[in-house]
Amino acid sequence: MTDRITIRRPDDWHVHFRDGAMMAACAPHTARVFARAIAMPNLVPPVLTARDAAAYRDRLRAAAPGLEPLMTCYLTDETDPDDVEAGFRDGIFAALKLYPAHATTNAAAGVTDLRRIGRVLERAERIGLPLSMHGEEVDPDIDIFDREAVFVDRRLGPLTRSFPGLKMILEHLTTVVAVEFVRATFPQVAGTITAHHLEVTRTDMLGHGMRPDLYCMPVAKTERDRRAVRAAAVSGEPCYFLGSDSAPHPLAKKRAVPAAAGIFTAPNALEIYATVFDEEGALDRLEAFASLNGARHYGREPNEGTVTLERQPWTVPPETPVAGPEERIPNYRGGETLPWRVVG
Repeated sequence: MTDRITIRRPDDWHVHFRDGAMMAACAPHTARVFARAIAMPNLVPPVLTARDAAAYRDRLRAAAPGLEPLMTCYLTDETDPDDVEAGFRDGIFAALKLYPAHATTNAAAGVTDLRRIGRVLERAERIGLPLSMHGEEVDPDIDIFDREAVFVDRRLGPLTRSFPGLKMILEHLTTVVAVEFVRATFPQVAGTITAHHLEVTRTDMLGHGMRPDLYCMPVAKTERDRRAVRAAAVSGEPCYFLGSDSAPHPLAKKRAVPAAAGIFTAPNALEIYATVFDEEGALDRLEAFASLNGARHYGREPNEGTVTLERQPWTVPPETPVAGPEERIPNYRGGETLPWRVVG
């Protein structure tokens, strides 16, 4: 039995840091483990321009010294291709971010019709700027558990055909359909996988009384879907990589009616991934998933440093304190014991 592993320092290719006091409380948790992190742009107001992104990057660097935040452009119907290209050429934008309007937290300003961003996508294809996406169809007639599969069929499939040279990332895979689509369309399309979607099903969220702390977008799916996502993560295939989608909310908003969508995993994400890979007999594949595949898809070199984990039981703190009126964030699996811990 392996009790200690050392891997190249990993990257998190999908993180919500928020801003202000929330960012100050959350960003150091990511910096503790990860060298780089894709910063989600769905602030209030969102990160719409290269200027917005540069200012947000400065705030993130101040909140988490040593972490390299990689910035994304929040796409709207009015996004300017020239600003996108300038931001990319200046080393500000690492990716575009597609939120279908109203698909998730702070997505009200998102894209209402993919045809409205055709010029931006053409420019991104030409200059080599990747497109990451929250892949859910938000038509009210579509059941919430079908949104990802319908998006893959209605939107993502046609996108890959219309822009064959555009590198894409379907984020937070939750279904058999999404896992299989990524496998079939790689290397054009890759997929990120969260820690919580490796563990949680909709039954965990709803089957024993409503558990709002497990509510996120996209919502957890069936056990069959979870098994498919888990098998993809530990497979060693280069099309899947780590993107925690860590998304903090104040406790009051997580327990409100309606509950805020998002799960905060930054304090223990890598430990959960290690636990899952250990359970699946695949610890030898954790480095590729966490440290190599994402860097390769985003066209970056792997990190030089390392991270070491040991089989060392520890209890996850129930909450993360926040300065000011927002007070505290519930941690995913807070109060529970995990078998693996980052020790260096």
